Amino acid sequence: MKKSDYQGVGSASRMIDARIRELGDWRGEMLSRLRALIKQADPEIVEEVKWIKPTNPLGTAVWSHDGLICTGEVYKNVVKMTFPMGASLDDPSGLFNSSLEGKAWRAIDFREGEALDEEALKSLIRAAVALNLSSASAN
Repeated sequence: MKKSDYQGVGSASRMIDARIRELGDWRGEMLSRLRALIKQADPEIVEEVKWIKPTNPLGTAVWSHDGLICTGEVYKNVVKMTFPMGASLDDPSGLFNSSLEGKAWRAIDFREGEALDEEALKSLIRAAVALNLSSASAN
């Protein structure tokens, strides 16, 4: 699907819906599942699509609550969920498996057929929201 195919689609939620349909494989299913878990973890989360550019004409799915919580990116072999403040989050279940060397960002790469610890992921999302809320109230 080209960027022009998304014109007139409307809201970010509809754009993400269209992206999931376009994928039509395990990556679309995983992105849809992650999206549902994000919404379960925080019903007040806001969906957006950002960073639309020639090299990424469909943009990136983004979830925010008083600041960026995480992104959902789709690649050939992984669906990547990136947390911009991941290095500041406790991860007792060891979900972070990518971008571990960064000072702030942490990511989780999901591969086809891998098990997903839904409760641990929802806890991580809630922790990211709590961090944003505490930072917002401190300012």
